[in-house]
Amino acid sequence: MSAPRKARLALADGSVFEGFAFGADGSADGEVVFTTGMTGYQEVLTDPSYCGQIVTMTAPQIGNTGINAEDHEGRDVAPAVAGFVLRDPSLTTSNWRAESDLDSYLKRHNVVAIGGIDTRALTTHIRDKGAQNGCIGSADAATLIDRARALPSMEGQDLVQRVTTATPYAFSESRGSWRVPEDASVGERERHRVVALDYGAKRNILRCLVDAGFDVTVLPASSSAEAVLALDPKGIFLSNGPGDPAAVGYAIKTIQGLLGKKPIFGICLGHQLLSLALGARTYKLKFGHRGLNQPVQNLENRRVEITSQNHGFVVDVESLGGLAKSTYLHLNDGTSEGLEIAEANAFSVQFHPEAAAGPHDTLHLFERFRRAVETAA
Repeated sequence: MSAPRKARLALADGSVFEGFAFGADGSADGEVVFTTGMTGYQEVLTDPSYCGQIVTMTAPQIGNTGINAEDHEGRDVAPAVAGFVLRDPSLTTSNWRAESDLDSYLKRHNVVAIGGIDTRALTTHIRDKGAQNGCIGSADAATLIDRARALPSMEGQDLVQRVTTATPYAFSESRGSWRVPEDASVGERERHRVVALDYGAKRNILRCLVDAGFDVTVLPASSSAEAVLALDPKGIFLSNGPGDPAAVGYAIKTIQGLLGKKPIFGICLGHQLLSLALGARTYKLKFGHRGLNQPVQNLENRRVEITSQNHGFVVDVESLGGLAKSTYLHLNDGTSEGLEIAEANAFSVQFHPEAAAGPHDTLHLFERFRRAVETAA
């Protein structure tokens, strides 16, 4: 067995981390971030919200359970990340659901990764200095640093157009055997048509909408308010997605044309866009919230719920000027994690209720959306 080929991760601030090449040959660049999830690396790789980012896994050994066709979060099995950073890529795969090992999967989809990195040191550096652009490659350190410094900032980037669907489509896939045990009457309820605006929608969010009793039609992010309303939906869902929400002006305009017309539910980027449609501001966090163990407090009942999160921007609540009520609070840094606009029958959350954190602490939000739709009908 040949020795692994040396590789480096260089950051825009001049820091360099040595490791070995993993996955596809070549180089990769993007914003370097970390996620604290101990598992779920396939969901991370395929989450469209990670478009344009080099993702560092803080858990040391990754790849043990391989890759399968069921767990991907995008519309296909291709990864969305710009690059992947690992401490100890597993040399063996052992899981009854595995269809491929991680290294082969990355090679097949041309994703450049680097192993052998001291991910604890890298994570601490990002936490202290902030998320920043970086480059993975085998070139000399100076070349990689220059490439990282030449990359555009995540602020001002509209990455939604890289991940949204090009054409409308109907989605009818359920979570199937992975569903939480529910009352048998759930499957017998009247179904309601909703439109999901796709800013980079995770597949499991759409599954949860189906399981909540919705017939889901997914539209491109650039769809106008008139195109949405022409379908006469009972409700409108605003999906997650990547990049700077303030750069997605066309989506903000559409949401402004929809507010008050139909019940609205937004998640992650959809939450931020809903706030911007009200005239609020968003700003970039130092290193973001990414992981499966983020505690938030429900401000209505004071309960703490464990959530899965993946975002680098948040809403400036003060800029809302009282137009919306904050419904959730992040307990690590005090940022707002949810909003309600009662007069417009709209609400949103910054976290991911579909992602089984807690493991089911926040699934009730899909039922809340159904109640909003039924009340408005």
